[in-house]
Amino acid sequence: MAKVMMKGNEAMALAAIKGGCKAFFGYPITPQSELPEYLARHMHKHGGVFLQAESEVAAINMVYGASGAGARVLTSSSSPGIALKQEGISYIAGAELPAVIINVMRGGPGLGGIQPSQADYKQVTRGGGNGDYYVLAYAPENLQETVNVIKEAFDLADLYRNPVMIAVDGLIGQMMEPVDLDVEVPKRDLPEKDWATIGTYGKREPVNVNSLFLDPQDLENHSFKLAEKYKLMKKNEQRYEFVNMENAELVIVAYGTMARIVRSALEILKNEGINVGLLRPISIWPFPEKAFKEFPDTVKGILTCELSTGQMLDDVKICNNGKLPINFFGRTGGMVPEPEEIVKAVKDMIGGLK
Repeated sequence: MAKVMMKGNEAMALAAIKGGCKAFFGYPITPQSELPEYLARHMHKHGGVFLQAESEVAAINMVYGASGAGARVLTSSSSPGIALKQEGISYIAGAELPAVIINVMRGGPGLGGIQPSQADYKQVTRGGGNGDYYVLAYAPENLQETVNVIKEAFDLADLYRNPVMIAVDGLIGQMMEPVDLDVEVPKRDLPEKDWATIGTYGKREPVNVNSLFLDPQDLENHSFKLAEKYKLMKKNEQRYEFVNMENAELVIVAYGTMARIVRSALEILKNEGINVGLLRPISIWPFPEKAFKEFPDTVKGILTCELSTGQMLDDVKICNNGKLPINFFGRTGGMVPEPEEIVKAVKDMIGGLK
C-alpha cells in the first residue's frame, strides 16, 4: 500500500484493525472521537465488533470481558476518560489479560481543556489504578510511528498478557500526515490462549479469569509473579532514539510532539554552532534508563522538555542519579511552544554551566 494522507485518529483506528483488533468498546471524548467514529463505520467490514458503551467505566469492563474470552480488544479515550477506566485497567492487569488502550491526551487536571498535553505521564506510567502493576506504554512522535506501534501492540499485549497503552497528544490525533498502513512490524511467537474462557469442549480443565485473591499469601505470590514479568519487560522493551549525540554539550530529553519541536530547535542551535543532542523515549514505561549510560563524555547537562509542568522529569532524575545538572522547560494547559523558546532555555542552561 502506498502512503495515504490520513487524520491521526482515523489512521490509529485503521492500524488497530490491521493489528488484528476484533472488538472495540469506548465512549466519545474530544480530541479522540474520530477514532471510535471510524471504527463504527468500518469494524464490521473486517469481522469485528464495535460497541459504544454508556460510559468509560462500562467500556473498560467490556474490554475485560472480551479479553477474558480471548479476543484482541481495543479501547480509546482522552485524559479524564482514561482516569475513569483506571479501576478496570487494574483488574485487567491483575487478571493478566491482554488489551490495547489508546490515550489521546488533553490538558488537565479535571476536565481541563481539549488542547494537546502530556500531563497524563504519571497516570500512564505509574499504573493509575490500585495495586502493584504497570502497563507497557509507548509515546510515538509522528503518525507513521504511531501506526506501527499500534499494530505491534496487540502482539505485545498477547505476549506479556498485559495491557499496552499508546499515549499520544491531541496534536497527533488531529493532524494529517502521509502514512503507510502496510509497513511490516515485528511479529512475536505467541503461545495458544489456553487461559481464555472460551469453553473446554471436554478437552481441557475449566479456567477462571479473576483478579481476586482472598488469601494474602496467594496474593503476594501473584504480585511477585507479576513483578518478575515487569522485570522482563524492563529488560526487553526499552525503546529510544538518539539524535545528534556525537560530541553533544547538552542533551534534551523529550518525547512525542515535544520531541518534534525539539528537532527544529536543534537545527537552529546547530546553525549557531551549539551542539545539542536529543534523547527521545519511545517507551515511557519501561522508561529507557539504558540510554543514560550511553551519553558521550562531552555532555555537561540535561534539559527535560515536556508539554506539562514536569512529570517525566522525575524519571530523568532517577536515571541521571545525580551525575549531571538537570533543568526543565515546559508548557502546559494546551500551550505548544515555538522552537525558539527551547533554544532560549538551552542557551540559558549552557550559560549557567560555564
